[in-house]
Amino acid sequence: MIEMRSSYKPEDVTILLKDITGMVTPQSTEEREKLIQSGTHYCEMLPIEYEPTEKYMDAYREAVKVYSAVTAKAVASVAEKIYAEKGSEAVLVSLARAGTSIGVLIKHYLDRKYSVNIPHYTISIIRGKGIDHNAMKYILARHKPQQIQFVDGWVGKGAIQTTLDKAMLDYPEIDPKLAVLSDPALVSGKYGTTEDFLIASSCLNSTVSGLISRTFLRADIIGESDFHGAMYYENFKDKDLTYSFINSVEEHFDFDSDNAFEHESTTSGVEEVKKIAEEFSVADINLVKPGIGETTRVLLRRVPWKILVHSLNDNEHLGHIYQLAKEKGVEVAEYPLKSYKACGIIRKLADT
Repeated sequence: MIEMRSSYKPEDVTILLKDITGMVTPQSTEEREKLIQSGTHYCEMLPIEYEPTEKYMDAYREAVKVYSAVTAKAVASVAEKIYAEKGSEAVLVSLARAGTSIGVLIKHYLDRKYSVNIPHYTISIIRGKGIDHNAMKYILARHKPQQIQFVDGWVGKGAIQTTLDKAMLDYPEIDPKLAVLSDPALVSGKYGTTEDFLIASSCLNSTVSGLISRTFLRADIIGESDFHGAMYYENFKDKDLTYSFINSVEEHFDFDSDNAFEHESTTSGVEEVKKIAEEFSVADINLVKPGIGETTRVLLRRVPWKILVHSLNDNEHLGHIYQLAKEKGVEVAEYPLKSYKACGIIRKLADT
């Protein structure tokens, strides 16, 4: 198997993915949306990635500047929880691709504070398909199940946590609960905060994720003994910001603070998502994408019908969302969101 290429340093993460560069032709957002809504699973296609305008990159750079300190605090908060439970025996298993940079940050924090070299793997899990069992087999041949800590970036409404819970029924000794930076839905096992804050890596695609595509699974390309696949975007090499993002966050690591967040929410955002689906007549709750990260990904990858925001004037948190929506001609409407600051809604194409 060809080793998965990426811009991550090999000492930061072992990438358990099959390199399928050149084997799949990326498709436009509109083409993929039609296929997804006619029954093709999203994991059987790869997108032509959005190339940001200069205005959007300005919004990204502002997000990094404003939110690196908060992100660092969330990294520290969740890293301390992992270390308190598993100590130096911990094994980080991040979910590709949004979780990979977060796994690197947690690994670096623990190394710098406790002088421990925690193993870090990144593997694929796909909603509706499950986890990569060949990757799990690889990890379990090297580590005890009790050592494993799954890592992701954030939680929207908890679809991946539900997928992971189901997948781990095959591995009863492994704790399925995620460690994430932001969890407004209150469904993970360990979180930095319950606040829906902007993790700047959510603003971009492969250029902040090691130049790797989202993960891919199709029987004609991924064999029974293969890891799930991903493509390497070599054409974006000169635009890669992966370590620029990681380094910006690490500059704000505070090893002397308790890194606790105040005023944590005790109300799950899941009920709010159900209410939105009902109010806007969306039969499939998977078409409602709550949270800043998920709303951003909807605008980057899908064809959204409407974006709901808690305020039309929150440029500090939502400036990049306003910019993307403007570029793509998507309506942005104010809505009394409580657990989230933004929510993307995808309407079935048959309804439009």
